[in-house]
Amino acid sequence: MESAHTADGDAVSSGASRGPNLSALAAITEAVQAGAGLPEILRAAGRALDASLILVDRSGSILAVAARSPADERSLMRDSDDVQILDLKVADTIVGQLRMRAREPELDPAMLSLVRTLIASEVERVRAPERAGEQAATDFMHAVIAGWGGDRESLIAQGKEFGTDLSAGAVVLVARGRPRQATEGDWRRRLLAVTARGARSVAPGALAAPLAGDAASVIVAVPDADGEAGRRVSAAILRELESGLAGFQFAIGRSRRVEDPLELQRAANEALLSANVAAEEPEVELAFEATGTYQLLLPYMSDPAELGRFYDETVRPLVAYDEQYETDLLGTLATFLECDASVNATAARLITHRHTVRYRFERVRELTGLDVQSTDGREKLSMGLKAMRVLGIAAPRGPATEPGAEGGRVPR
Repeated sequence: MESAHTADGDAVSSGASRGPNLSALAAITEAVQAGAGLPEILRAAGRALDASLILVDRSGSILAVAARSPADERSLMRDSDDVQILDLKVADTIVGQLRMRAREPELDPAMLSLVRTLIASEVERVRAPERAGEQAATDFMHAVIAGWGGDRESLIAQGKEFGTDLSAGAVVLVARGRPRQATEGDWRRRLLAVTARGARSVAPGALAAPLAGDAASVIVAVPDADGEAGRRVSAAILRELESGLAGFQFAIGRSRRVEDPLELQRAANEALLSANVAAEEPEVELAFEATGTYQLLLPYMSDPAELGRFYDETVRPLVAYDEQYETDLLGTLATFLECDASVNATAARLITHRHTVRYRFERVRELTGLDVQSTDGREKLSMGLKAMRVLGIAAPRGPATEPGAEGGRVPR
């Protein structure tokens, strides 16, 4: 949920304020003591502050509403001038936000501070067990995809503790999202929440967790007895991401179905490989079966260092050169390979002169020792490009300004 935040010192207007409504404040404390739940506590807070309120968690999910009407609720979700957005903190940790429209122009600062503290404490108390369960599920997922150390029965049994049955087969997906522009708030938590919601709308037993080492990616294990659940879940996740995270770009990779849950480590590698390839391709969703010759690199996914060495020995010098001199040797090479090694077709696609293309290939040969005019050189450079994509390394982007580029520029 995106918005400019109101600083704590600016949360209320300065000057005279109305006196605190002690009976309404007592109603909040009674609701907390009775364990009445967040909706009742928020309604009591709304009466105490004479305000319409919406309580959201750190991922932007609505926890409770105290509004006069559906229209009032909808207007609270818009970032208008009369809506204040207040962080709810326990110690230094933000546990949620309060969206508020007060009916009085000025609120008692002490009353507002006390109400925020009470609500924040209750949110932390209510959500702490859920977060502990989420962390346990995340630990389980990470253990599975890292290579389960136990037997099949123990894996299935532990999965059932988290509400998933992997005994009849499963598929793994990796969903990746990145904002196109700078974004405030914890969007990575929202990415996880939206991905999990999309997956569970089709497969209630799906487990979602942040991908270890990549907080911008979510890995999802989906029970799949019929071989179709993975495809349906992938489509549902994409719909949720597109509607719930506007202004983001996405890539979803999907593994093949595995019958034995002990093979989920391989499935996770397939999904990650597919997501990395999808990030550089027009397809937003990409199944492992559609990755073509990239599949040859799957055995190296468990040992990225080996892939890294191959990348270093082939196209990394081109990446370094492009970054330093803002050239486009790598893009020219990729286009040449896509054009079936035709210089003329490459020049036409890049809107440049064929002599410029040949000049760049001479530079490629000098930097890598590989000649694009030879079959062996093309194969090694092609596999180097694939290794780069599988490793998730982004290509440098810059204008082609090297000598010989007078015939045209590479479009960006």
